[in-house]
Amino acid sequence: MLRQNQRFLTQLYMLADLLCTLLVFLTAYWIKFESDWLTHVKSIPFSTYLVWGTVYSFSAVLVGFYVQFYSPKRRKNFSYDVLKIIQIQTVSFLGLLSLLYFTNESDVSRQFLLIFFCMNIVAVSAYRYGVKLILSHFRRKGFNKRFVLIIGAGSLGRGFYQNLQQHPDLGYEVAGFLDDYQREHAPDYSHMKPIIGTIDDLQMMLDKGPIDEVIMALPLDAHGKYAQIIDICERSGVKTLIIPDYFDLLPARPYFDNFAGIPLINVRDVPLDELGNRLLKRSFDLLFSLLAIILTSPVMLFIVLGIKLTSPGPVLFKQERMGLDRKSFYMYKFRSMHVSASRVSDTQWTVENDPRRTVFGSFLRRTSLDELPQFFNVLFGQMSVVGPRPERPYFVHQFKEDIPKYMIKHQIRPGITGWAQANGLRGDTSIKERIMHDIFYIENWTFIFDLKIIVKTIVKGLMNKNAY
Repeated sequence: MLRQNQRFLTQLYMLADLLCTLLVFLTAYWIKFESDWLTHVKSIPFSTYLVWGTVYSFSAVLVGFYVQFYSPKRRKNFSYDVLKIIQIQTVSFLGLLSLLYFTNESDVSRQFLLIFFCMNIVAVSAYRYGVKLILSHFRRKGFNKRFVLIIGAGSLGRGFYQNLQQHPDLGYEVAGFLDDYQREHAPDYSHMKPIIGTIDDLQMMLDKGPIDEVIMALPLDAHGKYAQIIDICERSGVKTLIIPDYFDLLPARPYFDNFAGIPLINVRDVPLDELGNRLLKRSFDLLFSLLAIILTSPVMLFIVLGIKLTSPGPVLFKQERMGLDRKSFYMYKFRSMHVSASRVSDTQWTVENDPRRTVFGSFLRRTSLDELPQFFNVLFGQMSVVGPRPERPYFVHQFKEDIPKYMIKHQIRPGITGWAQANGLRGDTSIKERIMHDIFYIENWTFIFDLKIIVKTIVKGLMNKNAY
């Protein structure tokens, strides 16, 4: 029933968003002007606030419709909804402020508007999350199903089927497989839905049963059949999705890009390739590193004195490291070892009970205080607060031959700390595991993820048994 009335559900969502926003308006008005929680002076009547609250509510719905917030999102994560809600509410709020400016409504409480805006994001997100939980519950029970037909019973089709079974909350059910070369599955895959015909039976299957989507999981040599299959599906009003035969060969989750008007498959989705994300991360790096330098300046002064009093030589130790786009730079640390030739420090690992360390240097390395000068590397633009740890060129050239995907880490700025280090992977630990964590970070970067890593590093990562 629900599956056949998506337009009705869309209208219901729009009405629910509108009512939710108006209810939040009344709550925000009560908090600001009727409760004793805040000081208030009403210079304009309630009716004026109601007019602007209604304008805001309708504009939020219109913006949501424009950005396709009300399109089916069965396969989307809830984080997608939250980002859309923040985007919609922000655009609507800025539009409201612009209207207030041009209509000279200077008496409208800015504090009320801020409460209204923040509560809207929380309230709409909360009720949308509740709806998502309810729908997931009913889909697990067998309601609101969408039926899919898989064309191709090879490894691609079987892999898709098995992955789909791990997400019953999505409400998808496989009607069966179509394949020209097999009549039944091998014994190891007998638990799967049966092969119910060949590709020539597609039209009959679409006419016979409630098929909502057709999944094409065909090998490359079946490319000539794509046009016929898509044509049959579109004539029947059935959505068609294609799993590329080379999907298993791609080293990461690919996404479609566009270059000179031609769609391309981008092998690796790097969020920091987007200008807005890079500006956000760089702005945070500058602010955080300046604040860190100011707050730790007494500690750094103590370290300078400690180094000078306990061993001869310079206070700072600089070492060549490979960073963004495989370009080398000098990374700075407080010196924790006796002075030695650069060919030794550049080509040898630090080991437990390393005789090169000074007594005071051992303390610095155990507490990670020797890393503090790297905040200046961040200011210079050579490093980021969070990112893959940079390595010496000597070892980079070794690792890139022995460890697949090692060089991917150089697609973003290296960091003082990273996802690997926050999980204890530093010092004498697996390089392969570190790279796996680095690639996960590169492909899943968000500003919140950076904050999580910083907090986790402070809580768990400063004192580390592997930090020699």
